[in-house]
Amino acid sequence: MTAMTDDTVPVTPRAIRDEMIAFAIMTVLLLLVPFTSLYPFFVMQGLCFALLACAFNLLIGYGGLLSFGHAMFLGTGGYVTAHAAKVWGVPPELGILIGVAASAALGIITGVVAIRRQGIYFAMITLALSQLIYFIYLQAPFTHGEDGIQGIPQGHLLGILDLSKPTVLYYVIVAGFLFGFLVIFRAINSPFGEVLKSIRENEQRAISLGYKTDQYKLLAFILSGTLAGFAGSLKVFVVQNASLSDVEVGMSGLIVLMTLVGGLGTVFGPVIGAFIIVATQQYLAGFGSWVTVIQGSIFVACVLTFRRGIVGEIAHLFRRSL
Repeated sequence: MTAMTDDTVPVTPRAIRDEMIAFAIMTVLLLLVPFTSLYPFFVMQGLCFALLACAFNLLIGYGGLLSFGHAMFLGTGGYVTAHAAKVWGVPPELGILIGVAASAALGIITGVVAIRRQGIYFAMITLALSQLIYFIYLQAPFTHGEDGIQGIPQGHLLGILDLSKPTVLYYVIVAGFLFGFLVIFRAINSPFGEVLKSIRENEQRAISLGYKTDQYKLLAFILSGTLAGFAGSLKVFVVQNASLSDVEVGMSGLIVLMTLVGGLGTVFGPVIGAFIIVATQQYLAGFGSWVTVIQGSIFVACVLTFRRGIVGEIAHLFRRSL
């Protein structure tokens, strides 16, 4: 599966300027949230999933690699960070580093296996590996099975910032999201990103030009998985628990949905898509299992009416890069 690229705006100084302006606006809006009536917990959850969707978009939107297993990175980052913080008693920054390192290691191991195949075979391998990780975590003693890890201490970041204070925690999550977002932005607007796009468009041509495409795909897979794990590590300090729901196949489906709704191959699309999906879960929770039906309806509407996604359609309409 590849991203829709027939009408995308090429990477030019103007395109980068548009994206930087949009980034500045997004940053200002996020900084102002505590001074509005918005519920900070909702925004923090949205930011964690937005970073997760952006990490996934790096792989599918720019590399053309569809993964049905990104939940294993989210769950790994969350579980390892939660265990390190609660059982080992490490400070938040060290817990996050350990969780991210575990996700990176998992990305290396699974990436080496997965990139040997292409197309649907790649997607199926990632799905199988994700299910394997799910059953491992279900049985592993440190995850506490279906109960998960509860009551994770938030602690003091760098020994100074008290994460138990909602406003402090909010700005830490914002900083973490912006850092991850900028890493992705830098990657897609670098020579590495250009090679990824060429692989997405025509891998055989990239090979004929002398690029070792498997190495680029592996690096993209590892980077994407690492950032997904980072999102999981941040999420742990927001919800103060780590559970199997973050590792199950349904989460991988939600990640795909977030990216499709916002716009494949767009910089800000996954952010919008993530907040839309999180909003449906938060504000329509009273409908119970019907929330899944509503999310499915959103997916069908996107496929039938605006295949570029919300941000993709806006970017196409105004011929801007978003």
